Amino acid sequence: MSETKTPQEPSTQLQVDMDDATAQGVYANLAGVMHSETEFILDFLFLQPNAPKAKLRSRIISSPVHTKRLLAALADNVRKYEARFGPIEAALPPQPESQA
Repeated sequence: MSETKTPQEPSTQLQVDMDDATAQGVYANLAGVMHSETEFILDFLFLQPNAPKAKLRSRIISSPVHTKRLLAALADNVRKYEARFGPIEAALPPQPESQA
């Protein structure tokens, strides 16, 4: 019996260059998502307790294909996180009341 091997792509590591300020990151505790036919816009915001207004910390504009890859990567990482640390108890934000 012969064994068929599938060719594998050589693994490459992406090297990322960043300045110190970017490497520090920014904290966001709220996010918003919008989209058009050609792009997704992800807004990351910081909302202080009892503050009436959030501050936009970062806006990412991405293609639909890349956004779907990001969604898959986030889902995979949440699954791994919960397997290690237990379920994330996420309170869903209140939904606006529909007007009939």
